[in-house]
Amino acid sequence: MILRLLDAWRAPAPDPRRVEWLGQSTYAHRGLHSPGVPENSPSAFAEAMARGFGIECDVQRTGDGHAAVFHDWELDRLTDERGPLLRRPLSAIERIALAGSSDRIPSLERALVQVGGRVPLLIELKSKRERRVAPLCLAVHRALDGYQGRHAVMSFDPRVSRWFAIHSPRTVRGLVVTEENERGLLGSWRRHAALWHARPDFLAYDIRDLPSGFAAAQRRRGLPVLTWTVRDAEQRARAAASADAPIAEGEGLA
Repeated sequence: MILRLLDAWRAPAPDPRRVEWLGQSTYAHRGLHSPGVPENSPSAFAEAMARGFGIECDVQRTGDGHAAVFHDWELDRLTDERGPLLRRPLSAIERIALAGSSDRIPSLERALVQVGGRVPLLIELKSKRERRVAPLCLAVHRALDGYQGRHAVMSFDPRVSRWFAIHSPRTVRGLVVTEENERGLLGSWRRHAALWHARPDFLAYDIRDLPSGFAAAQRRRGLPVLTWTVRDAEQRARAAASADAPIAEGEGLA
């Protein structure tokens, strides 16, 4: 009872009209990628839109304060370049080819132009505890200025959702949650503390943790629950039972 009251006070549920669209799509995780179509690429986004899927993508800050659509901290896995993305300016990053394709790393601005409001977009902001989140949040906020399509920001870092709650309260914002290695009383307390700090409009929950008492409690009081990363039929069924929409890839999109 006490936790329910604290949740309602510290992290009030959003107006349902602001968030009802979140549960109306299946989201392609990092776009609809496959061999020859890299994750978080313009081609992956085009494939997702062609199939009518929403899009989930990752962004991080460039060396000159812009937002680039890229998942890893290092360039090594997804390109022929080496080293941290953060050390390079956007103009250099946009010239880097994604391995196995003719696609190049897009800026968030370019991705927004490509999507153009045709499908809903979930933007995950990548952060590290030792880094300030304000520069990345500000870069994303600037890129989104004037964008009319349905979109939401989200992050594992509760400071991101809190930043948007304060500086861009009209932006729909989410907290990404996993219970991995923290399923006891201490983990439960930490999830509530993150919720209270983030003040999110929705949760994006690890499919491996569903069904979850914490997720179910937040869903009952009006926070939509999305779930990631749904990869097969069994996980699709679990997502349908315990969440409002899946963030999926591979067989999870069937």
